[in-house]
Amino acid sequence: MENNPLHQQIATMRQSFLDEEILNDQFIQLESMATEDDPAFAEDTVSLYFQETTKIIATLEEEFVKDPIDYNALEKCLHDFKGLCVSIGASKVLIEVNKARACCDNGNIEGGKAALEKVKVEQETLKAKLDSYFQLVKQS
Repeated sequence: MENNPLHQQIATMRQSFLDEEILNDQFIQLESMATEDDPAFAEDTVSLYFQETTKIIATLEEEFVKDPIDYNALEKCLHDFKGLCVSIGASKVLIEVNKARACCDNGNIEGGKAALEKVKVEQETLKAKLDSYFQLVKQS
């Protein structure tokens, strides 16, 4: 099976995620948790990640336009986002979430808003890459 071109393509794609630091080893661990009873464990977990982070992004966008800014609400959302990133190994998204947190911790709301835009870009990149990846996995 190792000579299967599709399996080689999947392995190469997975390695590129690590090499580009889009994902880290946590993603590999997540994939290793799949069982015969739940072969799509990683895909299901990633799907839940995107569902939850989409809600968090919407909440953050709402919080950033409030006057006065509720820093506790921002911190809670960003903390939750950070935890979700860690759970699937979303390295690049996590870096941007941490930048947003640092800006908010320093009272730099404009910097936080700019960091959130970068979070959204990294999130879209991650989603596109993982959608392609899981399509290949389903074909294997």
